[in-house]
Amino acid sequence: MKKIALVTGITGQDGYYLAEFLLSKNYIVHGIKRRASTINNYRIDGLYKKYYEKAKVKSFFLHYGDVTDSLNISQLITKINPDEIYNLAAQSHVKVSFETPEYTANADGLGVLRILESIKRHKKKKIKFYQASTSEMFGESKPPQTESTYFAPKSPYGAAKLYGHWITKIYRESYGIFACSGILFNHESPLRGETFVTKKIVMSAVKYYRKKNEILEIGNLNAVRDWGHAKDYVKNMWLMLQKKFPQDYVISTNKSYTVKEFIEKTYKFLGINIIWKGKKDKEIGLDKKNNKIIVRVNKKYFRPNEVEILRGNSKKAKKELKWKPTISLNQLVKEMIEYELKLQN
Repeated sequence: MKKIALVTGITGQDGYYLAEFLLSKNYIVHGIKRRASTINNYRIDGLYKKYYEKAKVKSFFLHYGDVTDSLNISQLITKINPDEIYNLAAQSHVKVSFETPEYTANADGLGVLRILESIKRHKKKKIKFYQASTSEMFGESKPPQTESTYFAPKSPYGAAKLYGHWITKIYRESYGIFACSGILFNHESPLRGETFVTKKIVMSAVKYYRKKNEILEIGNLNAVRDWGHAKDYVKNMWLMLQKKFPQDYVISTNKSYTVKEFIEKTYKFLGINIIWKGKKDKEIGLDKKNNKIIVRVNKKYFRPNEVEILRGNSKKAKKELKWKPTISLNQLVKEMIEYELKLQN
């Protein structure tokens, strides 16, 4: 019998890579996507055509749903009867969470509770549950952050995710549910959303390379992040649910870079070297060849409450899950640039 997986947030970056991985493992995959007036299936269209439209035996199914709707979630779990649930659904933009704090709390916090309550009441089989937690829960705690580091979130997003993380642990301990959280540090890919900083940097760099009069406007250049590749990280989601007993794991590269360093790597890949001038919110980046301004700090992109440094320590995952990242930051940047060059061709 094939295992059945239910994935919320299937249309996102992680949703695509996880669905692709599970399908390669011979799973039947059901994905939940929100109903919207515009179609946002571009990441998973290829999978849908291959494993549903053109497949003799269909193994990829899509359903409308929303983790803010408890009745809908409960009905889908009853209907699909999955072996595993991967909760990737979230309002995942940190700065936007300051503008939509109530919705962020509802989706990222209470959304987890709704799924866990449905699992608790489900009588057909014992369902395993994966919760996508985040390094933003650590906030101002000192790096390197591990599973035992204290949580000190500095955004509505981090706080909402922390509720989801703790309620997962509480339901695991209270009701014997196989439920675990992956505390994933920043992970990127060519499929990253356009509003996220790495994708924004890559898009601006390619536009400038294509001789367009493009200036990258950016927030905090000195924020430090631990960046990995989403393709590496989704494998851990699956590995966690294959363990005999549920546990939480930090997933990271254990290396960190500033936003400024990410910018420099991206532009240098295209043969563009940057000279920096000014300080703080007056800082600019110039093309060394012609002194054109190509990067400018804009205060509107600063968070109201900044997390300065995030760098993980995934020693536990390496030991117990036999996992380590395979794609370096340089490889990640190269892959994102090459994808964007084709996209903007």
